[in-house]
Amino acid sequence: MKNSDLLHETYSALSANKARSGLTMLGIIIGIASVIAMTAIGQGAQNSVSASIESIGANLLLVMPGAVRTFGGPSGGRGGAQSLTVADADAIASQVSNVAGVVREVSAREQVVGTGTNTNTNIIGTEPAYLPVRNVAIDEGNFITDQNVASGDKVAVLGPTARDDLFGAGATGVVGQTVRINGGEYTIVGIIVAKGGSGFSNADDVIYVPYTTAQRYLSGNKYLSEIDVQAVSSDVATLVQNDVTTLLLTQHNISDPTKADFNVLNEASIIATASSVTGTFTALLAAVAGISLVVGGIGIMNMMLTTVTERTREIGLRKAIGAKKSDINKQFLVEAIMLTFIGGVIGVILGWLISFGVTQLGILQASVSLSSIILAFCVSAAIGIIFGYYPARRAAQLSPIDALRYE
Repeated sequence: MKNSDLLHETYSALSANKARSGLTMLGIIIGIASVIAMTAIGQGAQNSVSASIESIGANLLLVMPGAVRTFGGPSGGRGGAQSLTVADADAIASQVSNVAGVVREVSAREQVVGTGTNTNTNIIGTEPAYLPVRNVAIDEGNFITDQNVASGDKVAVLGPTARDDLFGAGATGVVGQTVRINGGEYTIVGIIVAKGGSGFSNADDVIYVPYTTAQRYLSGNKYLSEIDVQAVSSDVATLVQNDVTTLLLTQHNISDPTKADFNVLNEASIIATASSVTGTFTALLAAVAGISLVVGGIGIMNMMLTTVTERTREIGLRKAIGAKKSDINKQFLVEAIMLTFIGGVIGVILGWLISFGVTQLGILQASVSLSSIILAFCVSAAIGIIFGYYPARRAAQLSPIDALRYE
């Protein structure tokens, strides 16, 4: 049988019952679309988490308080203790080598009142070095100055989202106006450049104040919520992490590292952990979606078996006039593969459209990769071969005499 004849016969067979062929392909379409969309969403989540972490600054180490300890051991989560001080930050800056910058932070979440509006947002008490260490840029006005820190001035720098919430979307002339934080009046001195949010966090929904001001009016104590340490390069980040740990153990008079009242987190390890978690999440989504592909394959096998039964006399006639087993086997196998191929193409398009819709709606930046599309086509072809082989073989094995007698 010529290939042109084979394709013509395949088209005729599939178009003879369009409704059944369409419903059979629907299982493959849904399966492929689900795999493409779920993989894209999972990959988008992984990229979003990695980008969010990387945006906090290159070669960054985060020194955070440990868990609050009682006689029975730790109680509460990481960051619950009050153990970091300005003296710790000063010691890191002066005694640890390969450090490009050190930033003191005091964080809180407060209700902020603007001009007839209010919002609940993150307040970060910090200092001028925050800009280069955290890769933050000023869009309008100025950032916190050393004088502001030394004097404990009530000045504030707003993130774009906080500005929009307090003064309206894209508001201008905000610098110089005031907002009230925890009952105190703060003068706005600047607006930062938008860094962009994600499905998990929004780096623009924040207000910066001097850390001395935050200690005095927000936290009410001398402790820091976090110390950011920027290594001179990623090559020495682990070395700096070990040096900072050793120094703070000495500073806090702790001899047993397992009892440390602080944690030093390396950005690289955070990204690796986050990528591992989101990678597992992506694989789980793809596996769940893949179940629908198996169901679609079973649907194709069911249809092909039905087709073989309906066309038994036709098969007998073909074999009686000289058709070989390989010709019959090839005909039905090509029909199954064609069903899955067409369903695969439509499924890829549908999956891409779903991913595009998720991105456009701002839910998540879904990412469709070429590898997932190639994988989808390979899987659809494999399903056609695997689930079409048995019906095709069964058709090829029919005896022409018995087939011609079939009613």
